[in-house]
Amino acid sequence: MATEVVMPQMGESIFEGTITKWLKKVGDSVQKDEPLFEISTDKVDAEIPSPVAGVLTEIKAQEGATVQINTVVALIGAAGEAAPSAPASTPAPASQNPAPAKPAQGKEDSSKQPATAPVAKNAAPDGVAETIDAASASASSPEASEQVDVNKVGATGAGSNAAASSGGTEVVMPQMGESIFEGTITKWLKKTGDSVQKDEPLFEISTDKVDAEIPAPIAGILSEIKVPEGSTVQINTVVAVIGGSGSGSAKSAPAAAPAATPAAASVPVPEQVAEPETTAASHGEKLRSSPLVRRIARENNLDLRLIAGTGSGGRITKDDALKFLSENGAGKIAPAPTAVARPETSPSPATTAAAATPAAAPVAAPLPGDLVPMTKMRSIIAQRMVESAHTSPHVHTVFKVDMTRIVKLREKEKAKYEQRNGVKLTYMPFIAAAVVHTLRKFPIVNASIETGANGNAIRYHANINLGIAVALEWGLIVPVIKQAEERSFLGLARAVADLAERARSKKLKPDEVSGSTFTLTNSGIFGEEFGTPIINQPDSAILAIGGLKKEAVVMTDAEGNDTIAIRSTQHFCLGFDHRTIDGADAGKFMAEFKKTLENWSAGLD
Repeated sequence: MATEVVMPQMGESIFEGTITKWLKKVGDSVQKDEPLFEISTDKVDAEIPSPVAGVLTEIKAQEGATVQINTVVALIGAAGEAAPSAPASTPAPASQNPAPAKPAQGKEDSSKQPATAPVAKNAAPDGVAETIDAASASASSPEASEQVDVNKVGATGAGSNAAASSGGTEVVMPQMGESIFEGTITKWLKKTGDSVQKDEPLFEISTDKVDAEIPAPIAGILSEIKVPEGSTVQINTVVAVIGGSGSGSAKSAPAAAPAATPAAASVPVPEQVAEPETTAASHGEKLRSSPLVRRIARENNLDLRLIAGTGSGGRITKDDALKFLSENGAGKIAPAPTAVARPETSPSPATTAAAATPAAAPVAAPLPGDLVPMTKMRSIIAQRMVESAHTSPHVHTVFKVDMTRIVKLREKEKAKYEQRNGVKLTYMPFIAAAVVHTLRKFPIVNASIETGANGNAIRYHANINLGIAVALEWGLIVPVIKQAEERSFLGLARAVADLAERARSKKLKPDEVSGSTFTLTNSGIFGEEFGTPIINQPDSAILAIGGLKKEAVVMTDAEGNDTIAIRSTQHFCLGFDHRTIDGADAGKFMAEFKKTLENWSAGLD
């Protein structure tokens, strides 16, 4: 009997996760606790292990899908159990109210009839029932695909049958979130006849919540593109076919679509599609565009009536909108039509000459550049930073610390230290140990504000949970050393190295990236003097570590004599929440921290 693999709950306040990568494919054998897939949540990226040993017989949630916790995402069968064969495509159901058959009108008229049956009625998102001839719903021509877009047709029966008969694999519009029911194809990254690899980006989509690249489900030849760029289709609609009888070479360009039949022309447009589309005052025509184009128009206060559409059927594409924006700028609204009286007298020669003078050529506007969607992690980081800036009144204080004593000690001991303890001797454990020592003396810096029924209160934490910000290639994460006050210098060194390594390999557990009471961030590794960091909520303070450098410093001896010496110095910036920490408290904290580092006398074990 197969074992269900579910989306785990990665934290108390986490209710969904995004599958970013499958580490096994259907048919692969897996061992118990072997990494099976990678997920991303609003708090952590992690590898999820297999609950049992066996064979991965089915993957129910594809890469990029966001699912709620406890949702079954895969099945694992017993060792030796074969993966189930793919079911045959289900033919499109017959229409519940088929159109009456037309009487035969001779051989010529019979050849003009569509070869396929009508597609079944489909409930549009707003409940409008629609019937569209399968010939006009076929995506073999751009005009036909536009008709599918405007009327939000979700039926894929015709495409499914075609793919099944040709032996190809269907590529469908994926569901990119629980509340997302349609997407706009903004760009095809491959053209018909191109070879594609499994998981290679195939096309780009845009929804009301995310822009994303969609990978190919299998390797093969892209034999057919059913939906052109700029079209908006419902989820699970077949948009392309890979492989099959047409995979040997690119298909010839389809002939122009025939004029719409009266039945197709009378199809009602759902209210939610017609609402954002305006009527051109001069021609009385519907303006057709995708959700992405309408979003660009809303964000830039553009009137779509001013933009000439170059897409099929006059559809306004993303490129049309961006080009108009680059040439004309934002805030372009079509003027209200006004009645202009015709002059009864002929214009004067001067007026005629002025009218004949050509207008000056417009100055070329700067190009808008590339629009790149945020990753899930980047979106979460952006949200957290804005929340912190709005929550805490930030104040910063900067101290310069003479690190010469520690630099010399590290240079002397680092080789023996690594050989003896199996961990590199970096500057971070020195700084972490000094912070822990100082937080013990100034617990207000380790406190945080809590809001309850009786108003605000200050929580003085019993433990020091030290957050260490780690820069990743794909974002930023803050693993936490819990109960840092109980660790020795060596314990801190090992914890720092371990958490940083597991953060980069996506092996952190949810409780290892939450619960901090004070945070360290080391931006000085890139050479900056110091930074002014944003507090990691709900902490009250964060310490930014500046770059370590040598400089000439005036030294005064016990007798008051001044000399110039080369010293290793480093700037440290404390960002603190002024609701809980006064400037005097912050200054005392930093003075003690500076004293601890400059007069280091503790051991390294």
